[in-house]
Amino acid sequence: MGRPNTALVISEADREQLSALVRSRSMPHSLVRRAQIVLWSGQGQSNREVARRCGVTAPAVSHWRRRYQERGLAGLPDELRPGRPRTHDDAQVAELIRLVTQRKPEPATHWSVRSAAEASGISKSTVGRYFALFGLQPHRAKSFKLSTDPFFVEKVRDIVGLYLNPPDKALVLCIDEKSQVQALAGSQPVLPMGLGYVEGVTHDYYRHRTTTLFAALDVLHGSVITQCKPRHRPKSFWAFLNISTPASRLGLRSISSRTTTAPTSIPRSRPVPLCGLRPLIRFSPSSSASVK
Repeated sequence: MGRPNTALVISEADREQLSALVRSRSMPHSLVRRAQIVLWSGQGQSNREVARRCGVTAPAVSHWRRRYQERGLAGLPDELRPGRPRTHDDAQVAELIRLVTQRKPEPATHWSVRSAAEASGISKSTVGRYFALFGLQPHRAKSFKLSTDPFFVEKVRDIVGLYLNPPDKALVLCIDEKSQVQALAGSQPVLPMGLGYVEGVTHDYYRHRTTTLFAALDVLHGSVITQCKPRHRPKSFWAFLNISTPASRLGLRSISSRTTTAPTSIPRSRPVPLCGLRPLIRFSPSSSASVK
């Protein structure tokens, strides 16, 4: 039987930092395990007991006990290991990143690993590792749209207020309009799906003018109410609102809707029959479909 270990002496400040490391969810697991080894060793537990609880060997526990006694908390992280020196310094890496993010290749529109390697003089495998390290994806593009609505802040605050402070005994409808939707029909009937082959549709189509699509989301039942109108007129929009007849039997006083539809030229004082309810329109900002 070996000589029993004495309790590891840990200062109060080190104990707080070690406890924080153990509770951390973002630190490396190896560092968390070493902090736990030191804490349990400070409670007087034997190397074998600490090794059993941490899932390591007893010599490993002895090693980290000794490292902590010699260097304190600074001895817990891994030391720099010897190896081949870097082939490319920071200036070359920065030049590669600047090349990819600020310039475009001459014969193409987007950089690739091979074109960036040829332009920078770095091997394509190294360029690929730097792309992955810095999260560079020159082959991908995301679409975005910045709203130019001068009343963007006021409209967003008005719409968000419907959720934070909804009106009393009111029904909030989210209504959208897609004007001039192309009414297309395939040149041949659809081939139904069968065993061994998928559904088939023709690549060409016939145009049947355009249509205007109105849609509303029924949050209570999870259904979508839709209507198609042949023309784009304000009264079509109000006619679409009038289809929600069950709202009059719910004891509601008003309907507050948020929309980006075009009939904004209707005077606010114009009376609109809506099942005996008083509609309040809240228009969302232009080019801000995500707000809805």
